[in-house]
Amino acid sequence: MTTALLCIDMQMGMADRITSGRPIANPGAEARVADLIGLFRAQGLPVVHVHHDEPGTPFARGLPGGEPMPCAMPMPGETVLWKSRSSAFAGTGLDAHLRQAGIDRLVVIGAVAAFCVTSTVRAASDLGFKVVLPGDALLAFDIPAHDGGQIDPQTVLRVTLSLLGADFAHLVTADQVAGLI
Repeated sequence: MTTALLCIDMQMGMADRITSGRPIANPGAEARVADLIGLFRAQGLPVVHVHHDEPGTPFARGLPGGEPMPCAMPMPGETVLWKSRSSAFAGTGLDAHLRQAGIDRLVVIGAVAAFCVTSTVRAASDLGFKVVLPGDALLAFDIPAHDGGQIDPQTVLRVTLSLLGADFAHLVTADQVAGLI
């Protein structure tokens, strides 16, 4: 099995949310993202970065919020794709890129767990990729509840991981990834 690391939306707009004091699950996720990127690089395994590019938002390409976070700065030679939708597979050529490289398993990290990570993991599974999901290497924020109030980030992450782990991904911690690649 050939594995790649897929790092989603680790952009300065996310760092801005964190530094603004917005509630977040996994306050150490940035360090774990950096560690996993370092692990894959040290093993000579592919690291693929997918960044969000949505005009009119802080994540537009060329704006400060669209720049990579220091913990996930792409290295020369690493693939960087830009998306304007939730899934990293929508309109980016990611599927073809992975298949051309013989990749059949993805370790998915990044942001935001309940949104772009969820869409990407489900799409990857539907396309036949095996997905490994280190839940402690994901950013998760609070969200408004459909019936009023706020859902705290820990609950958002817990429910997100429960749903993805039930059918779409193998859940692990960042420390367990090394034993799987």
